[in-house]
Amino acid sequence: MILLDVLQSMDERLFWLLHPNHTPWLDQVMWYVSKMTMWIPVYALMMYTLFKRLHSVEFVTACIAIALLLFFTDFLAVKLVKETVQRLRPSHHPAWQHLLHLVADENGNPYRGGQYGFFSNHASNYAGVATFFYLVIRPISKLLTSLLVFWVVLISYSRIYLGVHYPFDILAGWMYGVLCAWLMFAVFKRLTAKQRLT
Repeated sequence: MILLDVLQSMDERLFWLLHPNHTPWLDQVMWYVSKMTMWIPVYALMMYTLFKRLHSVEFVTACIAIALLLFFTDFLAVKLVKETVQRLRPSHHPAWQHLLHLVADENGNPYRGGQYGFFSNHASNYAGVATFFYLVIRPISKLLTSLLVFWVVLISYSRIYLGVHYPFDILAGWMYGVLCAWLMFAVFKRLTAKQRLT
């Protein structure tokens, strides 16, 4: 229990370092960065790249692997982790109601997210997809690798900026997303190897 208390204290201190003074223009930027629909063109570009790099059967297999990956990093993570751990988001912390800067949603209400936040599904989803994409299309340039890392970090940071996740929520989400991506990549390689033999 003492170790958990220490980790909680560290996480809260780090949160307040990363949840800085806000400006209206940055509020808007981070709000849209955090929205999944904002990144549909990036997903489309990834799918197009996979389509161009892979044979037709490999491409279909990769699409199935990505769908399973998102199932594990999103739906399953919520049901098995968030609803079991039940760690309140910073935005639902009873003592922080008037200390946090919460950005308004589309209806003008302060955005708080769901009640529980461990771990971040945004972090696990994007880290998982980026890792799987990287593994499938290797070798890739350092520039593209850097852009993938920046993409994941930017979206993940937006969740801290908006006050709905602690840094450790993000870190755990990254770790889980990368693990799921490696597992799905192993399945992808195994299936595509069998297809080449038949």
